Amino acid sequence: MESVYLCLGGNIGDTQQYLEQAIDLIDSRIGSVTAKSAIYKSEPWGLDCDQWFLNQVVAVETELEPHAVLERCLQIESELGRTRSGNGYEPRSIDIDIIFYGSQIINQPDLKVPHPLMHLRNFVLRPLCDIAPDFVHPTLNKALSQLAAECDDNGECESMVL
Repeated sequence: MESVYLCLGGNIGDTQQYLEQAIDLIDSRIGSVTAKSAIYKSEPWGLDCDQWFLNQVVAVETELEPHAVLERCLQIESELGRTRSGNGYEPRSIDIDIIFYGSQIINQPDLKVPHPLMHLRNFVLRPLCDIAPDFVHPTLNKALSQLAAECDDNGECESMVL
């Protein structure tokens, strides 16, 4: 079994419902969801749009290999209405990114783990710190809480009260 951290987000439609559905599908198709962060509302990062994002991080225990996890994440996105135009960052119903796959380092054209931009994004770091503040980034050799304290992302990112 391997511990995997996934970041979920979206800004089209009933995003909170998409997050819940994605987590249910992750639990049934990828592995047991062992922890969930709070849901965070954040400004769009890397794109110019009016719709803010909801983001959440989950920890999953899985027996699947990294590429199988990626495949199933893409299938879940597609089932929940995600379409990709190939034009970079864009509004979406749901996005599921593999942030960490244990402490493995994967650098392949279709899969880069740890996620190469995660340490620059509050909307990833803040929810990660909810569930794994002491996890050490395998290439930066810093705890997630330290990366969050050092992050220069000035975009708004607030925990939602549900």
